Amino acid sequence: MRSRDANDSLIVPHIRLMFAPADFLNLDRTAHPKLFENQNYVWDALKQIASYLQFRLKPAILGELMGKPFISNHVFIGRGTVVEQGAVLKGPAWIGDNCHIRSGCYVRENVIVGNGVVMGNSCEFKNSILFDEVQVPHFNYVGDSIIGHHAHLGAGVILSNVKLDHAEIAVLTPEGQIPTGLRKFGAIVGDRTEIGCNAVINPGSVIGRDCMIYPSVNFRGVLPDESVVKLRQELQVVEQRDR
Repeated sequence: MRSRDANDSLIVPHIRLMFAPADFLNLDRTAHPKLFENQNYVWDALKQIASYLQFRLKPAILGELMGKPFISNHVFIGRGTVVEQGAVLKGPAWIGDNCHIRSGCYVRENVIVGNGVVMGNSCEFKNSILFDEVQVPHFNYVGDSIIGHHAHLGAGVILSNVKLDHAEIAVLTPEGQIPTGLRKFGAIVGDRTEIGCNAVINPGSVIGRDCMIYPSVNFRGVLPDESVVKLRQELQVVEQRDR
C-alpha cells in the first residue's frame, strides 16, 4: 500500500531502496560510464558533468546539419546525427551517434546525450545525461536530470529542478530524507520507464526501471521498479443551458 508523507510525496513503505547508479541505469548503454564511477548515489553524477566535459569534450560536427541550426564551438555531434534548422545547441554538449535533434530544440550548458536519442521541438535540456535511445520528443523540460536507456517522456512532461523556496533538495525515502547537496536536481528516470503526457515530476524524484506514470500526474518521491502511478479524476458531462 502506498502512502503520502507530510509533503505530499509518494513513498512506498517497507521496501528498502538502494540508490547506486546500477540500480537504475544500464551503464553499458552510455559512452560515459566514468561519470558514475565511485558514486554512492546515482544523482551524484550530476555534480560531475561540467568538469567531465571541460576535460574530455573535443568539439566536432560529424553529423548532418539541415539548414543552419545554431551550434556553438563547445559541442560534439556524432556520426549519423541530424540537427534540424531552428535547433540551438549552446553547450558545452556531447551528442552521440544517430540522434535526431528537431527544430526548436534548445540544448543549454552541460548536456551529455547517448546514441539514437530523439530531442524534440520546444524541448529544453540543461545539466543532464540522456542514455542511449531516450525519446524526449515534444514540449519537454529536462533540468538537472538523468534519463535511462530507452525511457520516454510524453508530450509536455516537465522534470522540474528547483524548489519554490530554492532550498537544498532531499530525496524522501521510507527510511527518511537523504540530503543531496544540490539546489538544482530534477529526476532520475530509470531504464525503459514511460511518463505520460503533461505529467510534472517534482524536484528530487527517483523513478525506477520499467515504471509507468499516467498522463497529468503530479509526482514527487521515490518509485520502485515496475510500478504504475495512476491518476483518477471525476468527470461530469452536463447538457448546455439554453442560450
